[in-house]
Amino acid sequence: MLNTGRYLYVIFMCQQSIEKILKAIYAHKKNEIPPKTHNLLYLIDVLEISISDVDKKFLGELNQFYLSGRYPGKINEIAKLMDQNKAVYYLETTQGVWQCLKQMLP
Repeated sequence: MLNTGRYLYVIFMCQQSIEKILKAIYAHKKNEIPPKTHNLLYLIDVLEISISDVDKKFLGELNQFYLSGRYPGKINEIAKLMDQNKAVYYLETTQGVWQCLKQMLP
């Protein structure tokens, strides 16, 4: 998606990857089905994961890019605001956060 200029979807997939790993951690730690939420900060809180203020701020920004429920009619408008630099920033930062979270799984 990055190579084809679909920058908004790069960022959306970043949000999805963090959401899914947090839900995997939830299922592992609590041995139950994770809550039906897309809010990354909520998942961090219920899991009692300690992360830096910088990472919390980043996850708060990433929360905004859960698209299907939040902005169904405005996806094209939002996509025009994204560019390669933003997509690369979100992708690289997501990779770092994801690697830290992955260490919480067996």
